[in-house]
Amino acid sequence: MNSGPAPADRRPGGALEAEVLALLQSSPQPLTPGEVLERLDNGLAYSTVVTVLSRMFDKGLLTRSKQGRAYAYAPVTDTHGLTARRMRQVLESDSDRQAVLTRFVEELPSSDEQLLRQLLGELGEG
Repeated sequence: MNSGPAPADRRPGGALEAEVLALLQSSPQPLTPGEVLERLDNGLAYSTVVTVLSRMFDKGLLTRSKQGRAYAYAPVTDTHGLTARRMRQVLESDSDRQAVLTRFVEELPSSDEQLLRQLLGELGEG
């Protein structure tokens, strides 16, 4: 017999991680699992929060430091930095970077292409 939550009660994949990440990004200091659990206030088990934080740390999304008997967690970067990191990971997963970058630029709206050209020009001047 399954004693877990009914399928309708489950979050879509990654939703809890996104919720935890948003909470940590809005916090001025790192948070322990107990503090995360308290602030989420959604009936999760402490062990679930520890597991999610540990997995996020293992994925490189969070840093952690010892705080008493627990770890305190903080995001490695802001939302934009995490998106850029995911983009780089996807790029690095293909063996033909030039083809991927060419397709990427070809499919950009002209305003994004202009912004990219401007940013690359500024980086080249530095």
